[in-house]
Amino acid sequence: MKYLKVIAFTHKQIELKELGRLVVCQENLTEKLQQVKTQFGIPEIFYLATCNRVEFVMTTPHAVDKDFARRFIESFNTELCDKSLSTFMESASIYEDQEAMIHLLRTSCSLESLIVGEKEILAQLRKAYEHCREAGLTGDGLRMVMNCVVKTAKEVYTHTNISKNPISVVSLAYRKLRDLNLCASDARVLIVGAGETNRNISKYLQKHKFTNFAVFNRTISKAQQLAADLKGEAFDLEALKTYNKGFDVIITCTSAVEPIITTEIYQSLLNGETGRKTIVDLAIPNDTAPEVLEQFPVNFIEVHSLNEVAKRNLQERYQELVHAESIIEQNIAEFCTQLKQRRIELAMRQVPEKIKEIRNTAINSVFADEVQGLDEQSREILEKVINYMEKKYISVPMIMAKDILINEN
Repeated sequence: MKYLKVIAFTHKQIELKELGRLVVCQENLTEKLQQVKTQFGIPEIFYLATCNRVEFVMTTPHAVDKDFARRFIESFNTELCDKSLSTFMESASIYEDQEAMIHLLRTSCSLESLIVGEKEILAQLRKAYEHCREAGLTGDGLRMVMNCVVKTAKEVYTHTNISKNPISVVSLAYRKLRDLNLCASDARVLIVGAGETNRNISKYLQKHKFTNFAVFNRTISKAQQLAADLKGEAFDLEALKTYNKGFDVIITCTSAVEPIITTEIYQSLLNGETGRKTIVDLAIPNDTAPEVLEQFPVNFIEVHSLNEVAKRNLQERYQELVHAESIIEQNIAEFCTQLKQRRIELAMRQVPEKIKEIRNTAINSVFADEVQGLDEQSREILEKVINYMEKKYISVPMIMAKDILINEN
């Protein structure tokens, strides 16, 4: 695990509104990761961004300290001034070796989440890893790490009550929306973004009899898919500028790094209506421009406003944390053994080739004259004996090494 490193920026040290400035645009994410992978000589890397964290997970023999992290983040975000970058670096958490593994396991189990017990983080972790794996950014090391991450999270959610009566950022946002007493049958709901967060909150709305939906997304096929589930209409993001059917609620969560709901677009969406509207903005950074809140009467629900509820949730689930920590500790011990076994497997890959080299040297060089002097039957017997010994010798070192590991543990 000594090469496993994590650079993390989370809600624990950074205001959520500020955290959004570190989010990497999804459109050129792969290109950016490939670039820093080459620039910093990083063998494996993946990037995770959720509503309360931005993290870079990597395997590298290089020392990852605050200086490295600063240069690393600079290569992603050239727009941050020195003052802003210094502030972020003061709040950065850097994990190495076993600490990095513990951090990832705690994160996957929601122990590091704004809402302890929410299961969305595991799906987000897996999706982030899979995206980078498919892009060729990860390898055998992070494959093993993620196998352990998924296994541990499943065990925690199965064998503790940490997710009993689960709540999440999405469910808390819905509760706040419900408190506004909107008439479900009449409310016109605009869904901006067709990602997992908006799909989840849409399920809540549909369950509680909301029926009038319009879905906007950069990729129209994804908007159509969600709209079909909601029995609504689908549009691309550009259609926000010309949509004229009015609205009561905007629910937005995209990966955009600039506001989607600008004052011009909001004014146009109102279509002449002047009443107070509701915006549920679960994006980091926010999809809603600050000027919209200044210039129009809006009920605004965002991730930041859910903090107090999140703190109460942590207190309620405190007893389960001890049980979860023991599961994490057990999985760390198992993972250490698996790493040793894997190192042996990789090292032993060379054994067959080495044995073949010895065999060929013996027959064709050291004992070449003696072999040539044998009759055909004797050569066949010699060949059978050598083949038999070669196969047996290949398996012996692996068996002995595994026995040593088992006895050590």
